[in-house]
Amino acid sequence: MFKQKGISLSPKVYFITVLSYMALGLFSSLIMGLIIRTIGEGLVGRGVEAKFLIQLGEQAIALTGPAIGVAVAFALEAPPLILFAAVAVGAFGYEAGGPAGSYIATLLATEVGKLVSKTTRLDILLTPFVTLLAGFVAGRYAGKWIGKGMTDLGELIRWGTEREPLFMGIFVATVMGLALTAPISSAALGIMLGLDGLAAGAATIGCAAQMIGFGVISYRDNGIGGVVAQGIGTSMLQVGNIIRNPWILLPPTVAGAILAPFATVLLMLESNPEGSGMGTSGFVGPLMLLKTMGFEMEYYLAVAVLCFLAPGIISYFIYRILRRLGRIQDGDLKIEY
Repeated sequence: MFKQKGISLSPKVYFITVLSYMALGLFSSLIMGLIIRTIGEGLVGRGVEAKFLIQLGEQAIALTGPAIGVAVAFALEAPPLILFAAVAVGAFGYEAGGPAGSYIATLLATEVGKLVSKTTRLDILLTPFVTLLAGFVAGRYAGKWIGKGMTDLGELIRWGTEREPLFMGIFVATVMGLALTAPISSAALGIMLGLDGLAAGAATIGCAAQMIGFGVISYRDNGIGGVVAQGIGTSMLQVGNIIRNPWILLPPTVAGAILAPFATVLLMLESNPEGSGMGTSGFVGPLMLLKTMGFEMEYYLAVAVLCFLAPGIISYFIYRILRRLGRIQDGDLKIEY
């Protein structure tokens, strides 16, 4: 019955596919809103009439919940009535439990809505009603507590990083960097956890190291186009190659682990949840670092070195060692983009 209704009950769908689409919803609303608002504030501060950009950014941020709702329902291939109801469900969940609440509420509401979709002649009334009701209940109860749990976990990580910046910085950078390259969403994870402060700074460095590192070490196989696709796009393009040869994951991962203490101990770089899991994708991670720390020359230099130059150099050095040892061969990093 579930299969006939388009309900997969697959952990892969729920925790990989849906989270990936959720990240797109977050990027299209919350993250883009922050970027636009930051640009507007910068222009206004320089005497340019750009208040409309600030308003545009704030409106986009305010609609994060509905954007997540639509993204989750779309990922689950929801029928039209469920997809449209998911706009409201996403808002319910976001109000109750933030991004995690919106994710849970919409996921449950969509799957419940599918059970009644096109079962009676009253489909146009029954399907959205059931979807909205299920979403409201899920958001108010399950979403609220899951959202709080994720936020509390993020607070614990932040607290631990502040008290043990060396080892926790390495740990956070490594885990978030691997999450970025894996077929899950580090952006969604960082936002749901509410990572900020030094933990977000370490996460940004770890994610940037994956993207820039893979871009640089794969230049021989992919050329400048591959560098751009991975450096400001996503290192997830390497997932298939990593499965075939896990050694290629070592250079960027080690680079992130080496650089994290420079961010957390020496420079004490902080960021926000929206930038914590983005890396250099669309330059969002570096931009959020600068927004948090201040647009000053010392931080511009820190971002340039830790997010771009050093990850590439360290990754390439380790890559050359692995090539000499025969662990990485020509073609191991070839991607289709």
